Amino acid sequence: MLDEILNRLSSIIWGPFVLIPLLLGTGIWLTIRLGGVQFTKLIPALKLALLRRHDADGEPGDVSHYQALATALAATVGVGNIAGVATAIHLGGPGALFWMWVSAIFGMAAKYSEAFMGVRFRTTDAKGEMSGGPQYYLKKAIPNRFGSFLSLFFAIAAVIASFGIGNMTQSNSVAAAMESTFGVEPFIVGIVLAVFTALVLIGGIKSISRITSGMVPFMIIFYVVAGLVVLAINWQGILPALGIVFSDAFTGTAAVGGFAGSAMAQAVQFGVARGIFSNESGMGSAAIVAAAAKTKHPVRQGLVSMTQTFIDTIIVVSMTGLVIITTGVWQDGSTGSALTSEGFSTGLPGQWGGSIVAIALIFFAYSTVLGWAYYGERNVERLIGVKGVMPYRLIFSVVVFVGATVELSTVWTFSDVANGLMALPNLIGLLICSGLIARETKAYLAVDPTLENEPAVSTLLGTASLQHIDEPRDDEPAIQR
Repeated sequence: MLDEILNRLSSIIWGPFVLIPLLLGTGIWLTIRLGGVQFTKLIPALKLALLRRHDADGEPGDVSHYQALATALAATVGVGNIAGVATAIHLGGPGALFWMWVSAIFGMAAKYSEAFMGVRFRTTDAKGEMSGGPQYYLKKAIPNRFGSFLSLFFAIAAVIASFGIGNMTQSNSVAAAMESTFGVEPFIVGIVLAVFTALVLIGGIKSISRITSGMVPFMIIFYVVAGLVVLAINWQGILPALGIVFSDAFTGTAAVGGFAGSAMAQAVQFGVARGIFSNESGMGSAAIVAAAAKTKHPVRQGLVSMTQTFIDTIIVVSMTGLVIITTGVWQDGSTGSALTSEGFSTGLPGQWGGSIVAIALIFFAYSTVLGWAYYGERNVERLIGVKGVMPYRLIFSVVVFVGATVELSTVWTFSDVANGLMALPNLIGLLICSGLIARETKAYLAVDPTLENEPAVSTLLGTASLQHIDEPRDDEPAIQR
């Protein structure tokens, strides 16, 4: 009965009339209002994020630009990049990869906007740490009962989601990979994961960011290089694979081999749903860690956060999808991480393929656990205050053990539902606040188009100073134009 209820909820939320048009519509609208910022400012944003890394060490904030990006990437580059892509292709055909790209391209505008809002309306908690995200900016930027409702709705959905997408699904995937590849019992894996998670979480965002900033580059480069080797070996299949992706995106896929066939609607549905599961654009989660960044202006961190979607989907997800399609294993009827593992095993000599996917899955999943733990605790703080943070960390660590040791027949569907419930209030809020986002973005980029000049914030926000940029000005109604 629970499976049936969750499946119905998921089909409604991720169906053709709710989240899919809202996600794509919001992304397109923000792209128009922001002048295609994801196209015009991608290169400067990547330079700021990956080469300069530090923006304003003496300014309010807890972590650097790069550490905020690494923590957000840790939370997004997870099981969805390995199992989620494979599931999308299994259910929607190769065309689903195209719709994952589309959701990412327009999702970059949403990711920019929510990170901008996270910094713009961030606050300082009782411990002196920066706290922000939709649970705060929805209430501050929409100062009425509706804004308070959206804020509360998001906070509750985020805490619930943190135990699904950010916890049990990840630890279960790690345990399964360790057992199938290295013969380690799930019980032992669960204990180790729970203990290490608790030790890292006790240190808060600074501890999490230190771990993720070292782990994330290694795990992404490791996986991408392995994927490039597979594509180099199977280079003759790259152009035909791209042809299938683009053609099947609009026609669906006929039954072939062990593949049951799909329609265009399925390619769109599963491509967008798994795309948002992977890169989380529009969900509002990245805004939570963006708010902790030391930055001179919300636009700068918004652009850095935007690169997260590019790295996650356009690079890592594409690697998984093209390996699966070029090696032809998508027709075999497998799904999830088993399909990705089959693709790497087919594309690489010997037994290296399965081991590479297993190792990548372990790193991807565990880093996601750490990132989502921070998302969850910031929303617990919003609901019951700082006193609830430490109990949440302990409960979260225990649930990591539970997820590693039990069967999760319903948790994946539960995660899809929880993701959708997070995205709904955030997307509505971004649409309402799009005028404010566009106005201040254009004002900043007019004087600092390359992100190199670092003009005084006072010239851009009137009487607002850098130290008080997280608070709306008295003479500025949040909802206008």
